[in-house]
Amino acid sequence: QVQLVESGGGLVQAGGSLRLSCAASGRTFSGYAMGWFRQAPGKEREFVAAISWSGGRTNYVDSVKGRFTISRDNAKNTVYLQMNSLKPEDTAVYYCAQNIGGSAYSVHDYNYWGQGTQVTVSA
Repeated sequence: QVQLVESGGGLVQAGGSLRLSCAASGRTFSGYAMGWFRQAPGKEREFVAAISWSGGRTNYVDSVKGRFTISRDNAKNTVYLQMNSLKPEDTAVYYCAQNIGGSAYSVHDYNYWGQGTQVTVSA
């Protein structure tokens, strides 16, 4: 069992920045890839970014490449999502999740999820 708790969301103007954190507790954190997803009202949950267990490999959805950066600190059992140049279309609830193998992009390959943190970007 693993517990994931996201923080760092909030209201920001377009062009601004936020840094999301996801703290993990429970079973081993460092041995698993981690991902960030987001879900806007009326839309399906979508992949945002993922990072390998070592931090050496990252993946991003095209819409956030060059603006978002995923990172992790295995000593602190925490994964981060630095979000710069935010746009109104980035508004969503952001979730972190632990990957169980397979694709980095599919929600079905993640088994533990946090409760989410709201990010709202005003125009």
